Amino acid sequence: MTPEYIEQRTGGYYVAGTRISLDSVVYSFQRGSSPETIQAEYPLLKLAQIYGAIAYYLDHQSTVDGYLEQKGREFDDRTSVPLHEANPQLWAKLEGVRQAHGKKT
Repeated sequence: MTPEYIEQRTGGYYVAGTRISLDSVVYSFQRGSSPETIQAEYPLLKLAQIYGAIAYYLDHQSTVDGYLEQKGREFDDRTSVPLHEANPQLWAKLEGVRQAHGKKT
């Protein structure tokens, strides 16, 4: 019997039976963290789950990397609010300074 360490749900990849995303484990692994260090970061995970997550990533690296890139683009799209919308007062101050110095926006 082969245990499944990763499951897909709600559009993402998770360590099976947990709320911890595969992303979290992969990013730590990519930074050079050992499985033991990852376990210190996520003490709810067993070492076997971490090794399973890393093995899954290595076996499906192109798929997971594509997923992570897409997720990053979606995050950027959601967080890329123009300054004039995010902070109108700051935008107005900056515009005032630009106009005072003769610069166009």
